[in-house]
Amino acid sequence: MKKALIICAAGMSSSLMAKKATEYFQSKGQEIEVDAVPATEGDKMIKDSDFDLFLISPQTTMYLDKFKKVGDSVGKPVVGIPFPAYIPIPTGVQQLGDLISANI
Repeated sequence: MKKALIICAAGMSSSLMAKKATEYFQSKGQEIEVDAVPATEGDKMIKDSDFDLFLISPQTTMYLDKFKKVGDSVGKPVVGIPFPAYIPIPTGVQQLGDLISANI
């Protein structure tokens, strides 16, 4: 199973998007699980966790370069989520799913 982690300001909106993305992948028969954490845990999670992909929420874009450097140092991809892929409606969830599928 592949795993993606959304890193967000407080982890609340990202938890909803992670749940919807996981359900989206399950409905397609794909074994991809999505979880979420607040930005304060970002460095540690990128360095020490077993996630395959790290996604930076639109509201934490100011940390994208920092998290990309951490990801590069441990060989893990870090990608920014565009606003249209961060809306908890079917088209937003599909765009997030497509982003994850393209990078995992």
